[in-house]
Amino acid sequence: MASSPSEASAAKDPLRQYTQQAPRWQRCDAKTPATFQCTTLEVPLDYSDPGGKKTDIAVSRLKASSAKERRGVLLLNPGGPGGPGLELPVGLGADFPGDVKRQYDLIGFDPRGVGQSSPVSCGLTADEQDLERPYRTETFAKEVKWARTVADKCQAAEGDRLRHLTTRNTARDMDVIRAVLGEKKISYLGYSYGTYLGAVYAQMFPRRTDRFLLDSAADPVRYGRGTFQAMAERAEPAFTRWTEWTARRHTTYALGRTPAEVRKTFRDLIAQADRKPIDHGGTLFTGDTIRAQRATFSRVQKAATWVAELKKAAEGRKPDPSGTPEQVPSPLRPASARDVPSDNEAASAWAVLCADTRTTWPSDPEQYRRDAIRDKARYPLSGDFESNIKPCAFWKPGSEPATSVNSEVSALILQNEWDPATPLAGGQAMHRALRGSRMITVAGGEGHGVYGTGSCADKSATAYLTTGRLPAEDLACRASAG
Repeated sequence: MASSPSEASAAKDPLRQYTQQAPRWQRCDAKTPATFQCTTLEVPLDYSDPGGKKTDIAVSRLKASSAKERRGVLLLNPGGPGGPGLELPVGLGADFPGDVKRQYDLIGFDPRGVGQSSPVSCGLTADEQDLERPYRTETFAKEVKWARTVADKCQAAEGDRLRHLTTRNTARDMDVIRAVLGEKKISYLGYSYGTYLGAVYAQMFPRRTDRFLLDSAADPVRYGRGTFQAMAERAEPAFTRWTEWTARRHTTYALGRTPAEVRKTFRDLIAQADRKPIDHGGTLFTGDTIRAQRATFSRVQKAATWVAELKKAAEGRKPDPSGTPEQVPSPLRPASARDVPSDNEAASAWAVLCADTRTTWPSDPEQYRRDAIRDKARYPLSGDFESNIKPCAFWKPGSEPATSVNSEVSALILQNEWDPATPLAGGQAMHRALRGSRMITVAGGEGHGVYGTGSCADKSATAYLTTGRLPAEDLACRASAG
């Protein structure tokens, strides 16, 4: 019996039903411009079974402002994993140069399981979503219970679906978006974890990769547990740099005339807060919660102001409430999405990270105990936070191994020297893995995220997006003073 034309087509191209979707675009919401449009696409939950269960992907579009100059599409991803990207074309895109907006349709999307894309939820409480868990002998059993509880609740709530919430499947979803939009290739701008997602796409679909800008790149070799541990390693030289900077400004901050004195002042504050929490602006800081602000030390002036005000509070003086610490940028701290389960941010982040890298996480809690003790000694600021047990210890493996990034695809990598979340060494590792890439390092650059901040790298990055020309060689430029 002869097969029908539709059956023959499906056999030849099992993804045709997805790549040939006709999107129904409509205004995203009344608060955004009418030109900002949204749609929902269907993709297979399991790409090895395209005829099976489906899942939704929410996609947005802001068309290029010049039909004549239009080049193609620029997909955007904010990082995470777990970061919603649907609103990026009007949020992030508002700060893009006119040349970029004239040439590209800006495309946002919530990755599978995130935001408006069939959001995952594990029913996690606020405490279960809290990532900041230092190692202490007396509380370690509670941390093991927390990690197991998160993994068990996610498995109970989401079941087999968790196996398919992976970076590789998100990359496949991106390729479906490309096909539905009628493009032979996509350009891409990804931040933080989004650089890893972009590198995985380029590895899987090298011929469909156009201009890829990777901002604040994650180390593709250490992706997983090493993502956390790299932050602890980089926090120590950042802290040392801060003590040196602050000592030179003793008349302003009164924290010590030498780096050693500044370090002692900080350690004394931790010891005092361990005995009795310090009330600063209505927030009670224990020694551990002071250490948890490790990202602050990548911004020396902000850190000096905060510690000086914390010292005032510890001495019973009234601090300036403007002296607040930096929010910790982390692979599990993306921006929040609207109208989604309250735990979607944490649940989707663990889902992707653990499914991608489950085999790299020890199963024995005692290994985490040993590592946390070791790394607290090596990296006193936050080594134990990063090496302590995580839910991935008890997660079920994803549907396939993680991707080894090793390609000739061209890309431009931007990196601040003092990035607390994706350290410079990680960006350099991404550069080595993408042999066709160039890298621009912002010497003295502070914080997480480069493009669009007015840094010295912006001009070269815009030139790459608009002309396709990479710098002839790797570049280093100096961050502006102050």
